Amino acid sequence: MIVVIDFGSQYNQLIARRVRECRVYCQIEPPDIDLKTIESLAPDGIILSGGPASIYGKNSPKIDPAIFDAGIPVLGICYGMQFMVDALGGTVKKAAKREYGFAELDIQNKENLFEKIDSPATCWMSHGDAITALPEGFSITGSTENTPYAAVEHADRRLYGLQFHPEVEHTPKGKQILRNFLFNICNCRRNWTMKTFAKDAISQIQAAAADKKVILGLSGGVDSSVTAMLIHQAIGARLTCIFVDNGLLRLDEAAKLKKVFKEHLHLNIRFVNASKLFLDALSGVTDPEKKRKIIGKIFMDVFEAEAKKINGAEFLAQGTLYPDIIESQSAFGGPTSIIKSHHNVGGLPKKMKLKLIEPLKYLFKDEVRALGKTLGMPEDLIWRQPFPGPGLGIRIIGEITPKRLTILRKVDDILVMEIKAAGYYKKLWQSFAVLLPIKSVGVMGDKRTYENIVAIRAVTSKDAMTADWARLPHKLLAKISNRIINEVTGVNRVAYDISSKPPSTIEWE
Repeated sequence: MIVVIDFGSQYNQLIARRVRECRVYCQIEPPDIDLKTIESLAPDGIILSGGPASIYGKNSPKIDPAIFDAGIPVLGICYGMQFMVDALGGTVKKAAKREYGFAELDIQNKENLFEKIDSPATCWMSHGDAITALPEGFSITGSTENTPYAAVEHADRRLYGLQFHPEVEHTPKGKQILRNFLFNICNCRRNWTMKTFAKDAISQIQAAAADKKVILGLSGGVDSSVTAMLIHQAIGARLTCIFVDNGLLRLDEAAKLKKVFKEHLHLNIRFVNASKLFLDALSGVTDPEKKRKIIGKIFMDVFEAEAKKINGAEFLAQGTLYPDIIESQSAFGGPTSIIKSHHNVGGLPKKMKLKLIEPLKYLFKDEVRALGKTLGMPEDLIWRQPFPGPGLGIRIIGEITPKRLTILRKVDDILVMEIKAAGYYKKLWQSFAVLLPIKSVGVMGDKRTYENIVAIRAVTSKDAMTADWARLPHKLLAKISNRIINEVTGVNRVAYDISSKPPSTIEWE
């Protein structure tokens, strides 16, 4: 097990992912974690992340330097390295020349971190400060033209520092460097698998819930579905799932999910059709934040009313994932910038006074899919692309009406059908349509039209923290556009969104 200390790096999740790709469990903790808590986690190693702060800055994040005397191997990356050097008596100053981007690393000691790595090695730098003097007992193991102290170590104390980022793809041998730290220095074992995770999670759910009942808001997405299956395997019929049809679902989605969950997964589910309630409340509303709040409040009211009918329910389960926690709560109070505020975390439990079960809260999306496969779930369910809680409500820009919903449902159905037929569905993080609040002139059947514009959005991503627009073949885009315009009454123009995240978000609202 590895502990990653969050000093605010945008690459924190990448560090965690790289470690888990080596089948070693790790979790991110804030720098104010105390040594006693760290020791209770019994980590085989500690990684100090990078971060945007300067070590000599007034509010720069710091961790108890006693970790360096705890006998646990430590790897400091960028700011993490600078913190270690400063805390142990070295010197860090503002660099005369900042270093961003590719650099050639001259390796001076090919043992420990750099075993099996040829010199020079390409690495990725991103720093404005630099080390000018090392603490006693440390030595240089790698340098670049601009950075003499690009890699350092105190081998006897098993303390290591890298000024560059081994976790990013731009450092080609970065994974090998991390593997060297995990297996040569920390002596980790490759035992992090979804099979072992499922076994442990089921045991923990059984111990936590005991003989009590659990309720779960089932959306049909992979996160809530895997959560449902995991808890069902732990406590069986004492889990009750509640599926709320908010009238903002895709074409025939409620019927399709009902069939899958009832016939194939044998879950105990209550289906609630609250479409009219949602659509009446959304009538005339165009502001996206108001839409979200209305949808969220009504869902909460409907869910709570249905949950009260379940006598003896003491637990609420949610499909919260690790990125949800990191983006919403800044890595448990760490300095990483808060990006989102609309995730599961911190929603229903406070209002409903139920104890919370979040068995997936330390998993990334790809790990959840792997877990679903381990649990024997259908492929179609495991590979469902993410669908937002507010549904089509945030994919209709402007007012939500039954007519506009009908248009978007038909468009979305054609899009998904063609994406799947072309073999791109599993390759994309998300692919969906957006109905715009503007109309354009067209010519159809020798007649002038003035109809709606839809935008197509398709992105590739690992975990939605960043995303790039998908370079779909022109032939596929042409077919999608042609079918939409010919088959969906009310649409005469299709646009393709070619913006990435950041600066754009994946969803439009």
